[in-house]
Amino acid sequence: MTHLSQNPVASLELVDQTVRCCGDWTLDGIGNLEQHINHFSWPTASTIFLEGSTIQTMDTAGAWLLFRTQQTLEKKGQSVVLQGLRVEHIDLLHLMEIYAAKLQPTVWPKSPHFLERLGRKIGKRFDQIIDFLAFTGETFIILLRSLFLPSRIRWQALLANMHSDGLTALPIIGLLAFLMGVVLAYQGGTQLSQYGANIFIVDLVGITLLRELAPLLTAIIVAGRSGSAYTAEIATMRVTEEIDALRTMGIIPMELLVLPKLLALIILMPLLSAYADIVGIVGSMLIAKLSFGVSFTDFLDRFPQAVSLTNYLIGIGKAPIFAAVIVLVGCYQGFQVKGGADSVGKQVTVSVVQAIFLVIVVDALFSVLFSWLGIGLIG
Repeated sequence: MTHLSQNPVASLELVDQTVRCCGDWTLDGIGNLEQHINHFSWPTASTIFLEGSTIQTMDTAGAWLLFRTQQTLEKKGQSVVLQGLRVEHIDLLHLMEIYAAKLQPTVWPKSPHFLERLGRKIGKRFDQIIDFLAFTGETFIILLRSLFLPSRIRWQALLANMHSDGLTALPIIGLLAFLMGVVLAYQGGTQLSQYGANIFIVDLVGITLLRELAPLLTAIIVAGRSGSAYTAEIATMRVTEEIDALRTMGIIPMELLVLPKLLALIILMPLLSAYADIVGIVGSMLIAKLSFGVSFTDFLDRFPQAVSLTNYLIGIGKAPIFAAVIVLVGCYQGFQVKGGADSVGKQVTVSVVQAIFLVIVVDALFSVLFSWLGIGLIG
């Protein structure tokens, strides 16, 4: 029999290939046993039996020492069987297992390869495109159904949106359109005046404003102003579970939240674009007269010759398409909110960026399409 006792009250004894734990396994009792326990003549068998029936008392210090000893032996490839322990001692060892698990260092996953990250991002964007197309399809199905059944349209909400998105937007749209007309007339007139072609300021400003800049500028302002409001409104309702409550009451959220906004902005955008045309032309007329000697009469006489009806209709025709893009993106991003208030701000930012980006993309596609169809700047 091999005996190792580093403390009068705590010891290990080897009896017939069984290691017996004796004495008080407490903070005071284990003493120097922890320092010399590795020198104990442990059995070389694949399974070691630890007998705990002879342990008089045990606290967390003793339980931790016994648990660590068991783990050390198991790491060497030996199986440890604890036997004879009292219930309270077993409970202490279970606590040590839980504590040891919490002490395990966090193993951060290995950073995926660049191609893997790229593939995941592409897959995520592809899923978002599919979801957006599905949302767009559902919206237009509801729109067609509502056009055949006008009683389903919420006229009060539609008029409220026309007021908030149209009437209150006139000052900022008018100011920016006026300044845009001023800038175009001044920059273009500076170059044209070098060749004595001041009158062609009308051609430059008229075609640029009516065909491209006025509808595009209006759409960008509305996307930042109204598109963000759509996202914030729907996102807040989603966070507070109001949308779930609407479904519970049998109300289709698309009809209540999306359709009035879509109809209102489709009606408003051509009107706002026409308003921006007028204000921008007024600004350019002022600069043409004050800086380049082109009178109001000469400007207005030249205008119908310089700007054809086709150019004006192209600009006005883009406006409803821009409106649909802004509403769909704004409402879609609102429905995508998950989590709390921080997600609302994130989706509002994403909504504005995506709406402005898509408006510019659609405008570029229109330019390419009109070029293929042979609809030139003069035709």
